[in-house]
Amino acid sequence: MNRQRWVVLGLAHPRAAWFSDLARWATSATIPIEFVKCMSANEVRARLSTGRAYSALLVGDRVSGFDRDLIDSAATAGTAVIVVDPIPDRDWSELGVAGVVRSPLSREELLSTLEQHATPVEVVTTTARPDPVVPEGSWRGRLIAVTGPGGAGKSIAAMAAAQALGADRANHDMVLLADFALNGEQAMLHDARDVVPGVQELVDSHRTGRMTVDRTRSMVFDTSDRGYHLLLGLRRHRDWTVLRRRSFEAALDSLLRSYRTVVADVSPDLEGERETGSLDIAERNLMSRSTLDRADIVVVVGTHGMKGIHSLAVTLRDLLGHEIDPARVVTVINRSPRNPARRSADTKALATLMQSASGAHEISSPLFLTDRKDLESAQRDGVRLPLALTKPLGDEINRRLDAAACRSGEPFGTQPELVAPGSIGSWTEEAG
Repeated sequence: MNRQRWVVLGLAHPRAAWFSDLARWATSATIPIEFVKCMSANEVRARLSTGRAYSALLVGDRVSGFDRDLIDSAATAGTAVIVVDPIPDRDWSELGVAGVVRSPLSREELLSTLEQHATPVEVVTTTARPDPVVPEGSWRGRLIAVTGPGGAGKSIAAMAAAQALGADRANHDMVLLADFALNGEQAMLHDARDVVPGVQELVDSHRTGRMTVDRTRSMVFDTSDRGYHLLLGLRRHRDWTVLRRRSFEAALDSLLRSYRTVVADVSPDLEGERETGSLDIAERNLMSRSTLDRADIVVVVGTHGMKGIHSLAVTLRDLLGHEIDPARVVTVINRSPRNPARRSADTKALATLMQSASGAHEISSPLFLTDRKDLESAQRDGVRLPLALTKPLGDEINRRLDAAACRSGEPFGTQPELVAPGSIGSWTEEAG
């Protein structure tokens, strides 16, 4: 006699036929299953967070709230996700779904699927399963995060970096400026008349699948005069509440699949649940934390003067405390005077404030950007930013990227990739 027993969560429309059938089979002990009905995705998350072992989550494909974040919550709890009557053209394995069953539901097919993908409750462990969302391999672009204290000019610096990188012919049409700041200002700085699509729509599109490169690029705006594309940010500060971690990470991954370089304008807020004990704060700082953790280069922008250098040092200490590699950090002092003595004083003051921070000695000397009187008019007229602002920043970023590629032994852009047969096309005399 089969003594295996599965504890199964169920999420579906209340009138779904399979939902009622499964409840009846479990109640009558026709199958060795303990069935727990759930009326919403939030109830599923609440039950998964109790620490009780669940073998599987059976969920209807078209249920509200069923997305990659719910799948990740189940996978983290060691619970296999099985979709009932799924949409046929969706890549369920990419989302992390363990298996699918068709309706009308049969006991034999259900038990076979559970035996293949789920674990009986007696031997379920609390060890999280490997990440089911991020696929291995495939090409990714570089991610440059630009951050800094309020009023330092990080958004302008992000624009300057994107323009400098976009000016390289090798990067033609392959540079994106993404506004991931909580108080996004890139729409204002670019005089964007449209407010959608933006980061909210991009993240929402990744809740239940992954977008193609063409569709991802269709959600950004082309700033042809400056040589890069633009992804608009949050329309209101409070809109961070609609973002979910796995969906945002998948959206960021799609951007890196679609562009050679992504320059992200991010807030300097890094506090999470570990530091504050608040999950809400961790979710509010999702874009900053996820972007800075993944960035190849982190540009930290401060300003000249006592207050500016102090705020810059605070931001740098927060980054080092978040375990950002100092070798990835580019320090920029904006609106700097041209006087070498005053620049030297700023460098010395920053070093003094940073001397007690772990790893601070590995951060290179700051890059100085002078104040430009023609910057305001360039922004207002929508023309290219001054070369004196963009070139030093672009040169330093390229130098750091080349150094990082040499350290890793894998120069960017030279990795061999498999070519699918027939994807390149063929030569014909008529075409010639």
